[in-house]
Amino acid sequence: MRVGMSLFGKTLNEDGARYAAQLGVSDVVLHPTDYARNCDNSSYLAGGVGPINGDCIDAPLWTFETLADLVAMLARHDIRPAAIENVSPNFWSDILLDGPNKRRQMDGMKQLIRDVGRAGIPVLGYNFSIAGVWGWQRKPVARGGAMTAVFNMAEIPANSPMPDGMVGNMRYRAALSTSEIIEISEDELWQRLAWFLSELVPVAEEARVRLAAHPDDPPVDRLRRTPRLVNQPDKYDRLLDIVPSAANALEFCLGSIQEMQTGNVYAATRHFARRRAIGYVHFRNVRGKVPHYEETFVDDGDIDMVEIVRILRDEAYDGVLVPDHVPDLACPAPWHAGNAYTIGFMKALVSNADVLGPSTTQPKLAA
Repeated sequence: MRVGMSLFGKTLNEDGARYAAQLGVSDVVLHPTDYARNCDNSSYLAGGVGPINGDCIDAPLWTFETLADLVAMLARHDIRPAAIENVSPNFWSDILLDGPNKRRQMDGMKQLIRDVGRAGIPVLGYNFSIAGVWGWQRKPVARGGAMTAVFNMAEIPANSPMPDGMVGNMRYRAALSTSEIIEISEDELWQRLAWFLSELVPVAEEARVRLAAHPDDPPVDRLRRTPRLVNQPDKYDRLLDIVPSAANALEFCLGSIQEMQTGNVYAATRHFARRRAIGYVHFRNVRGKVPHYEETFVDDGDIDMVEIVRILRDEAYDGVLVPDHVPDLACPAPWHAGNAYTIGFMKALVSNADVLGPSTTQPKLAA
């Protein structure tokens, strides 16, 4: 196991890479999508519903040169690329929506996968979701009054329709006044995923890239009148079985798994680690489950993170663990402080994995 971190936006640069190196991080998950482009996040920061992302209208498909430059930047700080996370919505909006340009967009995605592999990036993390991550509120409810993300279905307009021209909580084109919201079933979304995987997994195999699917966050049944995909742990098995391949893998988010109303985060971690299906791990803690949960500091939620490391150790997981979103510490650099605290905790666990004792959640053997 190795401890990494994610860099995005204003941290995806030399200063961010230097910060990661100073923390002793070995691997970095890259987020080339500019989530804040033309974004006004003020209402969310003031307590409204979000997160609110900007637009990727006409953002060009990432080229090999762009990806290679990011890898070279990390290398200057002796850091490896662990993954690319998230795909700009305009790259694949019609794949998600079954639109007229889905074949052209799939050709672009295939070229992107080839370029990701050529650049030496081993994983592409994606979230096959129309509504994306949405429904949070920022509240000072983490330990010591730290600001954190809260999801409470009763306090948000969860059934408000997706704005036209948006997927994944980001605008990919201008809204059309004549457009109508077209609602689809969960089965239709799974059919779209099956086409996506059947087209892309063989290319990923050739490029030696693993596609890693993120579970739904929040893992409700429907959000903004759209279905969710992986909102129960066993649905990850359904996804993996569509195209059985080492290139069809999981972006395994512990927080999202714990938030689900069914399943068990320890059993799920053991099961998917044993399947060798985990591309990388989002090491995040949470308190509560849908329809109401709060994100917490890594050592202060419902998940016993020590036990998670024991399970990964026992199943010989040799991949990367990264912090996900973390509560903001009350200081001049909330993001940097929160990540430093989380990474210090993670490094202490991982470096001492062999002496953490036996797992406390071993499945019982049949009599």
